Amino acid sequence: MEAVYASTREAELAMAPWTAEQKAAFCRQQFDAQRTHYDTHYPAPPASHDIIECDGVPAGRLYVDRASPKILVVDIALLPAHRGAGIGTRLLQKLQEEARAADRALSIHVEKFNPAMRLYERLGFRPIEDKGVYLLMEWRAA
Repeated sequence: MEAVYASTREAELAMAPWTAEQKAAFCRQQFDAQRTHYDTHYPAPPASHDIIECDGVPAGRLYVDRASPKILVVDIALLPAHRGAGIGTRLLQKLQEEARAADRALSIHVEKFNPAMRLYERLGFRPIEDKGVYLLMEWRAA
């Protein structure tokens, strides 16, 4: 899922004065570091590390940790060709249903400049903690 990770960094890297090879090497290094972090802090199981498929084709990834009192969306990312089609909305709504049924909060860390912030707000996620570059957002059933 390195391609999914790289696609989430495209806008940021477009501003870097690097060659395509340098950008690819940077993305590989960052992806490996992220994967090591996730495997260390959110190992599967108990966390789920799922590939999102659309018509049998990999479209993204969804990592969810259910080990704490809150359900934590560790990572949700879609390849550009699959963004804006409602896939993320449906996945998050399913997680909201799960959280509601279990009487648990659903949380996610979001970079402040992430365009998906509008989606999270529309689905009722609210900021509960400012972590510098990230906001910790949470959803609770009414």
